[in-house]
Amino acid sequence: MCIRDRNFKRNLHIDDLIKDAVENNEGVIGLNGALMVDTGEFSGRIPNDKFIVDEDSSNENIWWGEVNKRLSEKNFDYLLNKVLETYEDLSTNYYVFDGFAGDDNDNSLNVRMITKKAWQSLFVNNMFIRPSKNQLENFSPDFTIINAYDVKEENWSDYGLNSENFIVFNINKKIAIIGGTEYAGEMKKGIFSMMHYYLPLKNVLSMHCSANVSALHNQSTLFFGLSGTGKTTLSTNANRPLIGDDEHGWSNDGIFNFEGGCYAKAINLDKNKEPEIFNAIKHGTLLENVVFDLESKEVDFDDSSKSENSRICYPIDFVENSLRSKGLKSAGPHPDSIIFLTCDAYGIMPPLARMTKKQAMYHFISGYTAKMAGTEMGVTEPVAAFSPCYGGPFLTLHPLKYAELLEEKLNKHNSSVFLVNTGWSGSSSTSGSSRIDLNLTKHIISLITAEKLNFNQSIHDKFFNLEIPIKVEGLDDNFLVPHLSWSNLEEYYSTGNMLTRLFNNNFEKFNIKDPDILAAGPKTDLSL
Repeated sequence: MCIRDRNFKRNLHIDDLIKDAVENNEGVIGLNGALMVDTGEFSGRIPNDKFIVDEDSSNENIWWGEVNKRLSEKNFDYLLNKVLETYEDLSTNYYVFDGFAGDDNDNSLNVRMITKKAWQSLFVNNMFIRPSKNQLENFSPDFTIINAYDVKEENWSDYGLNSENFIVFNINKKIAIIGGTEYAGEMKKGIFSMMHYYLPLKNVLSMHCSANVSALHNQSTLFFGLSGTGKTTLSTNANRPLIGDDEHGWSNDGIFNFEGGCYAKAINLDKNKEPEIFNAIKHGTLLENVVFDLESKEVDFDDSSKSENSRICYPIDFVENSLRSKGLKSAGPHPDSIIFLTCDAYGIMPPLARMTKKQAMYHFISGYTAKMAGTEMGVTEPVAAFSPCYGGPFLTLHPLKYAELLEEKLNKHNSSVFLVNTGWSGSSSTSGSSRIDLNLTKHIISLITAEKLNFNQSIHDKFFNLEIPIKVEGLDDNFLVPHLSWSNLEEYYSTGNMLTRLFNNNFEKFNIKDPDILAAGPKTDLSL
């Protein structure tokens, strides 16, 4: 691959990127000096337009299906040439960012991001790990993404595409191309997908989770959870420095952040409830698709007319209590505790439980939460949502591969795995009852991280056989045990049977034969 070596700007300082963005009419300076931009037609990922090239070096490893769709080498080469031609024809500068994914010398990926817009280069400058001057002098990319947001393919069906837009990864050539979408998150998640490919083949577990560490930096905790479960809120702790908020690896040496920044949701941002995120909005921060007054530039974070997925992109050292803000690597020791967060709107999952290693594998592969009524247009009843390994759209290998690596790490480092339900207990969300109080959940998390839970007296829940402690400081006994907290036991069993059938139906698609993993799943068809 070759783009002419003139008229490009490499690893510009943020001041220069912001200046170029404003001069090119890509965005405006707004709240607290942040650059505010709109991403055009798409304000989120377009997963139906994502492909992986079917080539000999990788095709036997790839988990082919809805997430990883095949594209021929011939069609990729055609699209690549089309993208490169648009760069050759540019009369203006384009932008190159060279940096790293993975705050770990042995497991990092040298990434090169080529963009036509200055704000997109600011995005990757914020999101990836920035090199030193010496590192930049000797830099050679392991993987390159070429962003051509303005390139579409009108004859898309002739080239194996699903629309005129495309995001295509060629693992053999170590190149990805993006066409038709300006949304910068495709670059972030594109590299995440590649880390999900390369690292497990090195026996390093790649994970979609947040992580923090104790004040003495000798105990770390991982937080897995889908959108709405409280992953970001619960991992942000004034007493525990943040390692990272989204993407991590677990190697033989411990855990490490993939990224150099954070990409937080902006919708309904409240500076009182989420001060860490709000205070990160400053010069160098990027605001995507927020609604603001054209004259005053005042932002209305509650206005979703542009997008429900408005975003804030900032370097992680903008978070006051992060390891990076203290001049340290975003890395920590092997986790003592791993927390699977779920927002169970059905009220069946216990507020707190401990898992066996096989149960952890089962629930890791399942990746369950529930969408609540009213959270999305058309959702009037709770809707179960499953995403394997809590990051299904970004997996390149079969979910079992990641689960087996998880089990290996658990066995080697004796980490404890907990389920924490941040949804409902004692009834479903449709009953009119309230969601579990956030302060109660924070209390549970603090007991886990402080290793103050006592399972000497415990009980197993009816459907999932998860171990529940009977006595927990500051919590009502009946609150902890679903079948004791429900007043209508007939409804409890009916709802539980419905939910467990959904679990079983979802798990069948993975075609897993291990009897121990299957036995760790839920029971169904229970009755009074």
